[in-house]
Amino acid sequence: MLVVGGGINGAGIARDLAGRGWRVLLAEAEDLAQHTSSSSTKLIHGGLRYLEHREFSLVRKALQEREVLLRSAPHIMWPLRFVMPHDPSMRPAWMIRLGLFLYDHLARREVLPGSNAIDLRTHAAGAPLKAGCTRGFVYSDGWVDDARLVLLNALDARERGAEVLTRTRVVSAQRGAQGWRAVLQPADGGAARTVEARMLVNAAGPWAERFLRGVARPAAGETLATRSLRLVKGSHIVVPRCFEHDHAYIFQNPDRRIIFAIPYERDFTLIGTTDQEIEGDPAQARISEGEIAYLCEQASRYFTRAVTPSDVIWHYAGVRPLLDDASGDASAVTRDYLLESHTDGGAPLLSVWGGKITTFRKLAEDAADEIGRLLGQRRPAWTAAAHLPGGDLSAWIGPPQRPDTDFERFVVQLRARHAWLEAPLARRLARAYGSRVEGVLGTATSIAGLGAEIAPGLHEAELDFLVRHEWARSAEDVLWRRSKLGLHFSAAEREAVGRWMAGRT
Repeated sequence: MLVVGGGINGAGIARDLAGRGWRVLLAEAEDLAQHTSSSSTKLIHGGLRYLEHREFSLVRKALQEREVLLRSAPHIMWPLRFVMPHDPSMRPAWMIRLGLFLYDHLARREVLPGSNAIDLRTHAAGAPLKAGCTRGFVYSDGWVDDARLVLLNALDARERGAEVLTRTRVVSAQRGAQGWRAVLQPADGGAARTVEARMLVNAAGPWAERFLRGVARPAAGETLATRSLRLVKGSHIVVPRCFEHDHAYIFQNPDRRIIFAIPYERDFTLIGTTDQEIEGDPAQARISEGEIAYLCEQASRYFTRAVTPSDVIWHYAGVRPLLDDASGDASAVTRDYLLESHTDGGAPLLSVWGGKITTFRKLAEDAADEIGRLLGQRRPAWTAAAHLPGGDLSAWIGPPQRPDTDFERFVVQLRARHAWLEAPLARRLARAYGSRVEGVLGTATSIAGLGAEIAPGLHEAELDFLVRHEWARSAEDVLWRRSKLGLHFSAAEREAVGRWMAGRT
């Protein structure tokens, strides 16, 4: 199987197929999760606002996946409580109560607590809000390190036999009667490689339609691109921490959209997102000054301390590849996915349209089921009860109980076993690598054993691990996708990481 695209859907499909015993090659033109899949709001959520668009099937599917995912990798995903201040001018309280009732009951919950009303005049979540915010609602969803989620799927795929090629572009894919013949070109200028595959999976995200129109070639003039994508840009800003507690906020805006304000990387608050339809190359999508102003303005409607553009420390924009459903409003376009298979005229082709991070595992499972059907070799699904790499903490803590408390018990055991690790570094490494953290620590018995400290808390041993095991090739890979250390480092410290990576790779 040739899987094109190293975002969450491509990595998830490669993992699922490899786990079913298929021979898989995944080709990603740049770094894993370089674009859309590292530019999300970083939530594992059902999508409360999708209920307003009557997308009950999508919400139910996403709600069912939340706890499956939380259990699979408790080091990179954890429960998060959300506070919605009530503004009667936006939506009446009965509507919010009804929506939250459905949210609580559309899927079974074992870990996440249900919703309830709160008095913001006495609840800690009311402290940073304006005096007019007196009433609110609290509900549960989850948080995810989106870029590492993609990475863990790719790692699992490789460990189950898949070949994962980053910075390798599929420059042509010729369909034949019995298979596909594709030419892969490494970005470093190395020799092109030709591969043959029984089937091609187009998981190119925002480039999926372009791939079918410009790279994939039909066997005998048949049409490969039968769908259209709407490319919708979502932008986020990161500002200094706006509040001290551990809840997130969901704010209703006068335009009937919502934004989130989420605790981020200990010292910051993540605010987003926007919905702006774009044309052109998705790789060139950038946040606009207007979007920054919009996010600041909407957050400032609620926070006592105004958020201004000068507060913005970092920002990012990603492009959602949404299936064109003729919705006039970009924010109303469905976030559900469609798997479209083509068998007429040549070898099988499966294209992935749309989707969201929360439903990636189910999407991959459905894709692998469909591939088995197309090839006449149905093989059983397996990922619903499987851990992602680093997610099985049982060797450290014994039988699992709850994902959030399991992780805290793991941190305690890590510090007990490696008492020389200072608490902040131990927690960061535990979050990044989970039960595989000793692959980074190696035989070290002191901080000196991790080698030179290239930047605060980042040592040669970890950088070497990222290069050897996690496809890291540049400082950007390390600082903004394998971690978010770029937020915590100065420009000089980021440059030091860049120099080390340039010398190593």
